[in-house]
Amino acid sequence: MSVPDDLVEFLDEDDSVPAPAATGPNWKVAIIDDDPAVHEGTRFALYDYRLGGQGLEMLSAYSAREGRELLAAHPDTAVVLLDVVMEHEGAGLELVDHIRKELKNDTVRIILRTGQPGQAPERSVIVDYDINDYKAKTELTADKLFTSLTAALRGYQQLHRMVETRRGLEIIIEAASTLFDLQSMQRLAEGVLTQLASLLEVECAGILVLRDDHRVDEQLSVLAGSGCYRQFVGSEGKTEIHGDLMEVVRQAFERRCHDFLDRRSTLYLRTGSGREVVVLLEAAKDLSPTNRTLVEVFCSRLAVAFDNVILYQQLGEANVQLEDRVAKRTGELRMANRRLAAQSAELRRANRFKSEILGTIAHDLKNPLGVILGRAEMLSDLLALDPTPLESVGAQVGHVRDAARRLTGMVDTLISDAMNDALDISVRRDPFDLMLLANDVVEANRPLAERKDHELAIQGPETLIACCDHDRLWEAVDNLVSNAIKYSPPGGKVRVELAEEGDDALIHVHDTGPGLSPEDAARLFGRFQRLSAKPTGGESSTGLGLSIAKRIVELHKGRISAEPGPTGAVFTIRIPKGVP
Repeated sequence: MSVPDDLVEFLDEDDSVPAPAATGPNWKVAIIDDDPAVHEGTRFALYDYRLGGQGLEMLSAYSAREGRELLAAHPDTAVVLLDVVMEHEGAGLELVDHIRKELKNDTVRIILRTGQPGQAPERSVIVDYDINDYKAKTELTADKLFTSLTAALRGYQQLHRMVETRRGLEIIIEAASTLFDLQSMQRLAEGVLTQLASLLEVECAGILVLRDDHRVDEQLSVLAGSGCYRQFVGSEGKTEIHGDLMEVVRQAFERRCHDFLDRRSTLYLRTGSGREVVVLLEAAKDLSPTNRTLVEVFCSRLAVAFDNVILYQQLGEANVQLEDRVAKRTGELRMANRRLAAQSAELRRANRFKSEILGTIAHDLKNPLGVILGRAEMLSDLLALDPTPLESVGAQVGHVRDAARRLTGMVDTLISDAMNDALDISVRRDPFDLMLLANDVVEANRPLAERKDHELAIQGPETLIACCDHDRLWEAVDNLVSNAIKYSPPGGKVRVELAEEGDDALIHVHDTGPGLSPEDAARLFGRFQRLSAKPTGGESSTGLGLSIAKRIVELHKGRISAEPGPTGAVFTIRIPKGVP
């Protein structure tokens, strides 16, 4: 439940009020450590400890599991002296999360004690876990333990007092629903008396009287009473109140100020709507200056509380709307953070690929460039002969041409990969006959197949119309067919088969290569992947062909797969035909 700003200010001021020195129940201190010597040493060092007239009640647990049970059974534990390494290295830190998140205990003070600081570095632990102090066992002398425990108990005491005070204020707010409804006002008044007793930390008798304006003849309403004044609750008019009591109340209305006497105090407040309230308190002790200040601060906020009774529901609704807006804005910020994280990851990925590309270029382009340079030197030597051996010159020129073609092919592949990696890439889909496209790919690769004495065949329906980007799909199919030729042994067979299945068009490429190992299948379509099989004719490979094919197929809303065949492997492209 939300608390209005004026009450929050009161809570903040309450932090400065010192705790009373009166005696009370012992402070509960839990020692959670798997070393019995730590328990014995701690008990010995603190055997005569007292704070505010209260001693210690020592509770022991020897594991994180026992600690969970102990703290569940003793929710009023003030301080936990907690080891980090018990059942395992992070047992203590897991218990911290359990205390705060599962037990929802935010008041208990947690002092982390570790004999192995390296297992739980101080800075990261303080930042990541809701603990209140961090000590190495080697540095925790009896004096330092005394100091740390005292600071923790005072922090617990202040926090506990704040929780109790806030609980009283919440009782007041919950009681207020309408301004002129007597029953609701009565509940508010009862909450005021209860809260005053809580603030003063003493049993007291009290009565709260309301009148609508300052006229002496105006009837009085006794809204709440406690102790010996409980009998007057609900009475109206002076005849129902004891004569001396009525006189005290009327004098308070006339003085219009607080009056603190020996063990009897009268409090006066006037609301913004013109109503006046007098509270008469009789306590078992004189109010200290601090207590009087507390009461005055409380009453200064109490006038607003009475006026706000009728507005509380409206404020609650406004608070819900505000929380919804905050939640919506928080969601937007989270989405923005996720987008930034995704963009950061994409930039890191691009940087890694840049390094991989540079490594691939340095490695794969070196061989054809070496061939070109070597053959160029041989040509220079041949041209220096007289007569020039034209047949040998022609052979060297052929070698240079072949190396240049391989180099050009590698560069084209890298360019194609870079284009496919562009974030804004798109495909232009037009109706086209896939049988015609596949025939073009087969014929383009036939010279390569003939060099290795391959049988290159195609089969399928006469026509198979699908909406596709002709150039890009041609490139994907060409990558599969050229790979099949590259990895099939001399004399092998490569078969391209087209079919349709429902609304999809299928292109199968069969080869007679070594097939796919489990390791190859797991990384088959990754970029810059070198498979266990090697090209059978000494061909070069950038490791990009299959990843390019996969990207192109995905741009067509399709998918690509590979399966073992009777011999070799079968690669399949499946794309929606997209034709009515």
